[in-house]
Amino acid sequence: MAAILTASSGPSYAPEDPSLPKPWKGLVDGTTGYIYFWNPETNDTQYERPVPSSNGVSAPAHKSAVFVNSSIQKPSQGQQHYDPDGRHSRGSNNKVTSLKGDQNARSSSDHSCDPEGYDSLGVGTDISQESYCRHNEISVTGGDVPAPLTSFEATGFPSEIVREMHQAGFAAPTPIQAQSWPIALQGRDIVAIAKTGSGKTLGYLIPGFIHLKNRRSNPQLGPTILVLSPTRELATQIQAEAVKFGKSSRISCTCLYGGAPKGPQLRELSRGVDIVVATPGRLNDILEMRRLSLGQVSYLVLDEADRMLDMGFEPQIRKIVKEVPMQRQTLMYTATWPKGVRKIAADLLVNSVQVNIGNVDELVANKSITQHIEVLSPMEKQRRLEQILRSKEPGSKIIIFCSTKKMCDQLSRNLTRHFGAAAIHGDKSQGERDYVLSQFRTGRSPVLVATDVAARGLDIKDIRVVVNFDFPTGIEDYVHRIGRTGRAGASGLAYTFFSDQDAKHALDLVKVLEGANQSVPTELRDMVSRGGGMGKARHQWGSGGRGGRFNGSYVSRNGGRGGWNNSSSERGGGRGYDRGSRDSDRYGHGTLDVDASRKRSHSRSPNKGSGWSDKKSRFT
Repeated sequence: MAAILTASSGPSYAPEDPSLPKPWKGLVDGTTGYIYFWNPETNDTQYERPVPSSNGVSAPAHKSAVFVNSSIQKPSQGQQHYDPDGRHSRGSNNKVTSLKGDQNARSSSDHSCDPEGYDSLGVGTDISQESYCRHNEISVTGGDVPAPLTSFEATGFPSEIVREMHQAGFAAPTPIQAQSWPIALQGRDIVAIAKTGSGKTLGYLIPGFIHLKNRRSNPQLGPTILVLSPTRELATQIQAEAVKFGKSSRISCTCLYGGAPKGPQLRELSRGVDIVVATPGRLNDILEMRRLSLGQVSYLVLDEADRMLDMGFEPQIRKIVKEVPMQRQTLMYTATWPKGVRKIAADLLVNSVQVNIGNVDELVANKSITQHIEVLSPMEKQRRLEQILRSKEPGSKIIIFCSTKKMCDQLSRNLTRHFGAAAIHGDKSQGERDYVLSQFRTGRSPVLVATDVAARGLDIKDIRVVVNFDFPTGIEDYVHRIGRTGRAGASGLAYTFFSDQDAKHALDLVKVLEGANQSVPTELRDMVSRGGGMGKARHQWGSGGRGGRFNGSYVSRNGGRGGWNNSSSERGGGRGYDRGSRDSDRYGHGTLDVDASRKRSHSRSPNKGSGWSDKKSRFT
């Protein structure tokens, strides 16, 4: 069997095969690159291709089929359940109750997982807990830490939740879920640090469902679970996940965010709700109106905590937390671990356990994303972008990031005719943004042109490619931008155009590339050695600067226009666009979360007269 190479260290879905009998799915082993097959109903895995039986029901290929060591796990013999008495009081010396029946936990201040007394993690193999943690770069700080739960059946979750996980196409818990779930089920505070797209949302939602069922609070008196999110798009996505996986458990969830009328949100609250997902600004507005009580909240989540602090939400967060009872469980999920996040974690969490996936002291990009850095001048970006788009399969979902709203609109107008592009940025109204995102998700507009408004918070699992048309203002934003692809265990592809004005980020970019085992272009290394300035670039395409040279005689599909109508690019060496309209207030009114107190008093009028067909002018 031929190997299929993949950059992912874990299993990922193989291309869809209509001839494969249902419910079998093809997976790619991230270590060997071989395809194997998984039956989500029986949880069987095998290398042999399954064949349909005579009665139309799929069956394994042969009784002696070789089973595969993958992350699809068999049920653990000692299933772990939530201990409703495991909660602890703020500011007290009460010791956290250990999980009942857990023989694997041990006291430790900082370790990678306990190898003692751990059952087999593989299907037909013996993989120790230590090996699992080493393979997935899991490290844990805290005492009495339980073993990771590497299969859904081992969690002891209700059967309807396990069934929904399998129906959603998940083969097994992600590393952050596997390690944080048993800790959360103990009722303990958690700081979880993992890259974007690692499954953090379900990492706190599923234990929250179990917590909710054990508490049995009256939703008419207020929510039991409160999730704080930095942006309205991320908040609505969290709500969608809560509704999707909590529907069978009859769990109600509402979302509170700025940029939308308060009336419908208040009506949902008045009917009673189990979970509230909110952005800090809108939640504070409603609290000041005395239309919501947080007196029943016993499960508090801060998602994307680092981003919330970046956006200046710390005062609002602290104000909200004062309304939440001291006796609660607090979970903080973050992609980075800067000093500001450490300080607020120390203030809000008690006897917490810290779970790290990867090295938290370094900014690390997702290794399943292949990164291509292309050093070129600004006026060459446009042609190269069209080359990339035409090289991809029609209908592939692609995000293009720009630094300015003006360039975002301009690119969108000119790409709409041939590629079905739509734009999203801070000047778009909430209705426009919701519509554009809906079109992008459904594939009606497969190319999304965005400012950093979409760098975080968009969890669309089938994004194939990210293009950084402009390099962001910081290396952290670069990592989060490319993190829109390669999600949920899939592999991804990212192209980044790097120009002379970006030279100050060259050293940091090289570190990120090397940390993710990516090739570094010679031009980029030269830029670092010179301390800035790129001189005459060789304009080579592909990872590591390899590949053919740029073809200057490139002619666009529309008869040689090739163009974005950039008059400045014709002046010789001009940038070709205006950076004066940069989303400078990136974490204020130019971001996803436009709370009432931050929203602009105007919205941009639709752009017209682009010279292109009006086929999809509704996006501009």
